[in-house]
Amino acid sequence: MDKFAFMIHPIEISDIYRKLKFMQKLPESAVEGIIKCFPPMKISHITGVKSQYNEVEGYFVACPLTTRQMIELPEEVVMNKIIKTAKLAEKLGAKILGLGAFTSVVGDAGITVAKNVNIAVTTGNSYTVATAIEGTKKAAEIMGKNIKDAEVLIIGAAGSIGSVCAQILAKECKFMTLAGRNTEKLEKVAEKILKDTGLSVMITSNVKGAVRKADVIITVTSSLDAIIEAEDLKPGAVVCDVSRPRDVSKEVAQKRNDVLIIEGGVVDVPGDVNFNFNFGFPPKTSYACMAETMMLALEGRFENFTLGRDLTVEQVEEISRIAQKHGFKLSGFRSFERPVTQEQIEKIKENARRKIERAC
Repeated sequence: MDKFAFMIHPIEISDIYRKLKFMQKLPESAVEGIIKCFPPMKISHITGVKSQYNEVEGYFVACPLTTRQMIELPEEVVMNKIIKTAKLAEKLGAKILGLGAFTSVVGDAGITVAKNVNIAVTTGNSYTVATAIEGTKKAAEIMGKNIKDAEVLIIGAAGSIGSVCAQILAKECKFMTLAGRNTEKLEKVAEKILKDTGLSVMITSNVKGAVRKADVIITVTSSLDAIIEAEDLKPGAVVCDVSRPRDVSKEVAQKRNDVLIIEGGVVDVPGDVNFNFNFGFPPKTSYACMAETMMLALEGRFENFTLGRDLTVEQVEEISRIAQKHGFKLSGFRSFERPVTQEQIEKIKENARRKIERAC
């Protein structure tokens, strides 16, 4: 049976405290110093990934660095640790490796990793885009918003995921704003959208200002800290947060019962899958980036599929076809690691309606 592997790492220091309880009494700096010395490790054996065409198995392998360490440590140190983890996946017999969370962002987004191992590598960004767009459109529709007439905002549009999200959604909407720190890159994305679709989009580095005006938001940045706070959103806004760590503050869930926040890329996996590891999702579901790795293994596509900063609309369309063939599909909505029911969405809609009426 063909094998795949998926690389994970602790997003926050709390992930380490939760798994290694004996470290809870130690300060964060000490814990980060200790785990930096850990070797890469196999976390679990993944079984039961099965479509009507094939069955595969795989492994979670862990790169022992937090997000903060991946940003703050010298790039050479971080890349060396990621490559060692990739070689562990190769040693375990994996034919393709998916890069999760910040391991897909560091350096050249997987290109150097692929050059240093004899197995295929993917970041999973193609299917992440596909599910983010599908989820956003469905959520907007349920909230009574027509994506065609809504004020659509893409935060992090200069990056590979945000850029392609913008290019695909630009075919369906009239009003779009691209937000991010690098306005020069945003201008290039805006020029491509104008050329391909005829839509003239706005660009801004004022993220807060753009959020306050937006009806529908996809946010996909590499920020360590939350960039969307409770007071930023308009009543009835729909936000798809693809970022890890999250771009949307947890306070939004506590203070705003009139906006819908969904997590990007939660996917139902075909077969009787057992990850043998709890990463906070319901059984038999995964992140879209994990799913891309699994579906490529099922398809026998042991090649570097999504690598580097250049993601194309064609890649997103191709991975969507592969997903449909093997039975991967968008799962129900989740918000801050909890499922969102239809009843809750109806309450959000009603709360938004009342708030808007009071403001008039």
